[in-house]
Parts: sequence; C-alpha cells; structure tokens
Amino acid sequence: MPPDALLSEIEETALELARLAGTEIAGALGRTLALRYKRSAEGAAPFRDPVSEVDHRIEVLIRARLADQYPEHAIIGEEIEAEPSGAHDFLWVIDPIDGTANFVNGFPLFAASIGVLHQGRPVIGALWCSTSHALRSGVYHARAGGGLCFEGEPLALEPNEAVRRHLAGEPRATTERDLPWDVRKTGSAAIECAFVAAALLRVARFGQPNLWDVAGGVALVQAAGGEVRTRSAQGWVPLERFEVKGSEPGSLRRWRQSVILGEAAAVASLCERHR
Repeated sequence: MPPDALLSEIEETALELARLAGTEIAGALGRTLALRYKRSAEGAAPFRDPVSEVDHRIEVLIRARLADQYPEHAIIGEEIEAEPSGAHDFLWVIDPIDGTANFVNGFPLFAASIGVLHQGRPVIGALWCSTSHALRSGVYHARAGGGLCFEGEPLALEPNEAVRRHLAGEPRATTERDLPWDVRKTGSAAIECAFVAAALLRVARFGQPNLWDVAGGVALVQAAGGEVRTRSAQGWVPLERFEVKGSEPGSLRRWRQSVILGEAAAVASLCERHR
C-alpha cells in the first residue's frame, strides 16, 4: 500500500478533476450537443451508446492535467483509446460521463467517474454525481484507509430503522415478487456505486460493466465498509484487484466481469440468487 500522505494527495487531485468534470457537464445542460454513436454489437439495437462532445472534452482536459501533475502514471479512459505503455504502479480510470444516454436526453441521473488503481487494486474514487443524498450535485470521494466523504466532509449516514424495505440496483427491471427489496435502475453504474456507498441503495449488481463504469465506485464502497464481489470460475469471490489474463500494457481495457457490491448480508443474498 502506498503511503497515506501520497494517497491523500492523489485523492485531492481526483476530487478537483471530478469537480472540473461536473462544471463542464453542468455548463452544457440545456445546450444542443453534437453527438455520435458507437458501433452497436451485432444483433444489438442501434444508437444505444451515445457519445457527446462533452464526454470527449472532459477526458481531454483530465488527461492534460494528469500529464502535467503525474506524468509517471498511466491512464485508461472510455472515450480516448490511447493505451498505456510500459509498467506503471498507478493507473487512472476515467469515465467522463457515465449515463450519457440520460445526459443527452436531459434525464438528470449521470456522473463523472474517476478511479485510481495501484497495481490493479482500487485505492481512490471520486465521483461527481448529478444528484446525491443532499439533493444536490457534488463529489463522493474516498481513498483506501480513509472514510467516505462528500465534498470534502466525512459522510456516515445512519440508516432509518423504521424503513423495513430497502432498495437495490439491478441491470434490468424485474417482476419477481419474493425479493427482499425494491429494484431501481438508474442508467448509470457510477451513480449506483455512489448511492450504495452512501447507503441510499443497499446493494447493486452489474452484469458485465467496463472497467471505467465501476473502478471509482468500487473504491467508494470499500471505503464505506461495503463488500465487493466478482464472478469467477470459482463462483462469487471478493474483488481485491482488477486484472485480466495477459500482461501487455492496456490489457485492463478489456476487463468486463459481473460485480455485486453493497452491505455484506445483501451481497451474500444476491450472490446466492445469481449462482
């Protein structure tokens, strides 16, 4: 584990960059945006994966800041397919807008996600969210060994004991009647990770997220005391680090594994349901 002073410094940088992304996103709301769509997989519905001019601009800005401040660190971002070269202990994982379909349609649930991995292990997360437990936009952030914060202040929300039925995030809406919680689908994996960390959702499951969808959020949930598991050949196992077969630089861009995260008992229950 890197020294806490170094992690604290990097967390502060991640917080600043997440705020920068949030400012860019907020400034674009209400404007007519230039859009393109990524190529759909064979058999998939067309126009499912939009990219706005704002997505690209945010990633360019973040990459430029990191090149100045941490030139020895590697970067993987959703929108720019520049691959890291050589060996790097620190890897920044950037999703400039998670929930872009929501964003371009004016549906106010989206996030900017920044995660930092150290030798594959999630150590820092900073997620600007369009809304929060405080009913306003802001950044949830944390580092390994520290607690969950919201806009620089420690965050520890006490659950309301009177609430007997909680909420869970699922990849798809479901009509199952025997679930111990009500299901919510937001359209943003990053938002759901942040909401799990802040105890607004008790648990969330993601079918096959990309690395940038969850890297920052996993760090938040772990810092908040939650549990994170991923699907392997051995079943559901703790997610301690992101890794894929193959050691070539940039191989983590290919990472896509099922993830369940949240309160320990709820995680165990959901893992049992999806054995």
